[in-house]
Amino acid sequence: MKLPRVMYSFYEHRLARTLTADELPHHVGVLVDGNRRWARQFGATTEEGHRAGARRIVEFLRWCHELNIQVVTLYILSTENLNRPREELTALLEIITNLMCELQEEGICRIQPVGALGTLPEKLQEQLLNSAQRTVGNPGPHLNIAVGYGGRQEIVDAVREVLTDADARGASLAQMAQELSVEDISAHLYTRGQPDPDLLIRTSGEQRLSGFLMWQSAYSEFYFCEALWPDFRRVDFLRALRDYARRQRRFGG
Repeated sequence: MKLPRVMYSFYEHRLARTLTADELPHHVGVLVDGNRRWARQFGATTEEGHRAGARRIVEFLRWCHELNIQVVTLYILSTENLNRPREELTALLEIITNLMCELQEEGICRIQPVGALGTLPEKLQEQLLNSAQRTVGNPGPHLNIAVGYGGRQEIVDAVREVLTDADARGASLAQMAQELSVEDISAHLYTRGQPDPDLLIRTSGEQRLSGFLMWQSAYSEFYFCEALWPDFRRVDFLRALRDYARRQRRFGG
């Protein structure tokens, strides 16, 4: 049974009051999943599902801004998604391009594209880089927008950079193999210099990470939500944050 809107508003307000700043995660990653299933449920087109998902992203970032979440990483488009039917992919890429423009105008986050940008159409590449440049001084969370992203590819790219740097300074492969460390890989990831995610959220009821932040999520807390992404509400986000606040993080200890 659905609660009246006024009851949800009261519950949401009360839930928010239970969370203190020191209990909140610094870095939240979200797999924004379920746009296509949402569209099928409502008899809408796949494109309309993706547009609804994009609107939710803008709203979600407002919530993060209000809660002072410092870093947000959103998994928007994987390398595997680039193999989707041409018509769907074309519409989705246009929606992502328009989303970048809207976020740029909103001024509530600092955008950093993460992924294999060279695999994306030139128009989207240009918009991503332009949005990154124009939002660098904005308040709000640092937003990693994962487009054309694959966790395995990120690690391969990091190792490739480590080897290239080693070769440039004249180190041998044997020396590199001896000296290679966890810190070397971390320093060459797409998210280099940022804290690893404290909390990873996946919507739509799926309970897998699908290659999202494979290296960085070694000690992340996971939260799986049944809501499809376009239906993900602020109260759902607050529930995830409350669940995170109740956990005792051990970091392998």
